[in-house]
Amino acid sequence: MLVVFLRTIMLYVVIIFAVRLMGKRQLGELAPSELVVTILISNIVTLPIEDTATPMLLGVIPILTLVCLEVIASAITMKSRKLRRIASGSPKIIISNGKINQKQLKELRFTVDDVLEALRSQGVFDIEKVQYAIIETTGAVSAYLKPQEQPLTMASLEEKDENSNPPQVVIDDGDVIYKSLEFLSLSEEWLCRVLESEDKRACDIFLMTANADKSYYIVDKEKGI
Repeated sequence: MLVVFLRTIMLYVVIIFAVRLMGKRQLGELAPSELVVTILISNIVTLPIEDTATPMLLGVIPILTLVCLEVIASAITMKSRKLRRIASGSPKIIISNGKINQKQLKELRFTVDDVLEALRSQGVFDIEKVQYAIIETTGAVSAYLKPQEQPLTMASLEEKDENSNPPQVVIDDGDVIYKSLEFLSLSEEWLCRVLESEDKRACDIFLMTANADKSYYIVDKEKGI
């Protein structure tokens, strides 16, 4: 009995260490690869706990191997947007300009009830109030309300009362997101003119967002990162 108790404590410490290495995410925010690793670890750890004849190393080594592979894969996908999309997918727009994209919902196998339930969890009980909604890679739904439905602030008083989608990422860590430009009805020539006026190159930009009205926000890459 004491052996089982001690083995459980040791494996508990190993798992805590492994989870810390994988990063700080809530269960609902896990990427597919992280969820798979979590499930595998939960299955592996039961073997040396239930069977005291099983050496501890047969439980510890696979756990650390899986975590190391996940950390390495995460480091690689951070450098490549294409690999991130292959491993984790990409967010999908289901409502734009207040209009529901029914084709996208069918492709994602999302029912109307699924969308309404997700909106209700955010305190939105009327889908007509939603200007823009997107399904994240974790399956969560994020919604942006129409201007007249948003809480009143000093900034909103100065803005024009126009229904427009939120800003889109047009440059992500040096990579130009052409789909975002197309979504905003902005041309590549416009982006080139902006970069030229700012005396910047796309590869030197960490983040650039833009609106359909051609307003934009730029964050430069920090040197040495």
